[in-house]
Amino acid sequence: MLSEPKPIENRLKIILDSNAFFVPLQFKIDILEELKKLLNIKFELILLSPIRHELEKIAEKGSPKMRKNASYALEIAKKCKLVELNRKTTGSSPDDAIFHVAREWKCPVFTNDKELRKRLRNINVPVIYVRQKSRLEIDGRT
Repeated sequence: MLSEPKPIENRLKIILDSNAFFVPLQFKIDILEELKKLLNIKFELILLSPIRHELEKIAEKGSPKMRKNASYALEIAKKCKLVELNRKTTGSSPDDAIFHVAREWKCPVFTNDKELRKRLRNINVPVIYVRQKSRLEIDGRT
């Protein structure tokens, strides 16, 4: 008797904006643990190449404090799946890249950027953000 193949685990993809990587330092929040509690499902953190480039630029050219913080953020970024993007198809800014990929994939975005949050909510993309400087919250449940 043949056994049925195991279904491939389908994890929720979560795109992280650059500011999400600074949350552990800024608010002392363990984002992995908080995301586990908030979502209660398996997920995969996604780092888009324009976001990685933005973090690398801060780590190289920012103020001494920002360089240190960005270096820490890049360590967290190593836990994410890197998705290389073509700038021609995703827009000129990292926020545009996030917007286009989130719209296409219909997956949540972790950002504290008010303008980006508003743009994403206008196209019904769930947004994860820091609430009251102490916990994560999701707007537009997945």
